[in-house]
This record gives sequence, C-alpha cells and structure tokens, in this order.
Amino acid sequence: MRSMFWVALLTFLADQVSKYYVVHWLNLAERLAIDVWPPYLNLRMAWNYGVNFGLFAEDSDLTRWVLITVALVISAAVFFWIAHEAPGRAGRVSAGLLVGGALGNVIDRVIYGAVADFLNMSCCGFHNPFSFNIADIAVFVGAAGLVLFTSGETAQKPS
Repeated sequence: MRSMFWVALLTFLADQVSKYYVVHWLNLAERLAIDVWPPYLNLRMAWNYGVNFGLFAEDSDLTRWVLITVALVISAAVFFWIAHEAPGRAGRVSAGLLVGGALGNVIDRVIYGAVADFLNMSCCGFHNPFSFNIADIAVFVGAAGLVLFTSGETAQKPS
C-alpha cells in the first residue's frame, strides 16, 4: 500500500512540476510552440477540456466538474480496490501511476478549467497532431498495468 502512495505522490509531483515549468517558466501558454528535438520531441500548448484526444471537449463548467468527479471517483475506487485486494508490487505501482496521473489532471481542471497538455512527439514520417502530458502517460501505463498485473492474483497479506 505504501508503494502505491509513493508512486502516486511522485507521479503527481512530476506532472505538476513539469506543467508549471513548461506553461509558466517557458511561457508556452503564450508562445504556443517550442521545438526541442524536432520531430521527435516538441512542446505544443493545448488546453484539453475533454478526455483523451479532446473527446467530450465542451468548454462548459458542467463538463469540467463531471470530469473532475469521475476522476476522483475512479481514483478512490482504485485506492480501495488495491487496499482490499492486495495485489503484487507491479499492481500497486500501476495503481499509483493511475491515481497520481488522474489527480494531476484534476488539479489542472480545478486551477485552469482544462488540462494543460504540451508534449508532442512524431516519428518516421508520422505527424502526431495531439499533445499530452506526464499525467496522461501515467494514467495510460497505470491502467494497462492494472489489467496486466491484477488478473485475479493477489499477494498474501501478512498474518
């Protein structure tokens, strides 16, 4: 359980520090684009009012608060599930990634009204028009890890 908490905290902090640095310190919110290592790594400012790839992206308070509520409910459910099922270390790390990433995006929605996305990567003739952030990566990897590492097996709780 402790490893899930620490992974969630580190993920949350990495996400929020990177967003603050890129959006405010590098002023990407006004510059909109910074080429770091084109085309492999670029910074492209995008305010995501919806979910992945801008789905359900209505710039409304209702959408914003529904997405905040959904993320908090899912985070709480994962936390309680992991606490009661006691999966192995990979399952706890996966849960920490998912919860830390989800909470990082929740903070964005509370502060900015939208999620700050800024990472853009393309390769090998493929131009990726979408931006994402560390929280998005963590949620994706965490969810995949939960599917892979919690397939009905649970660790033995210490007696």
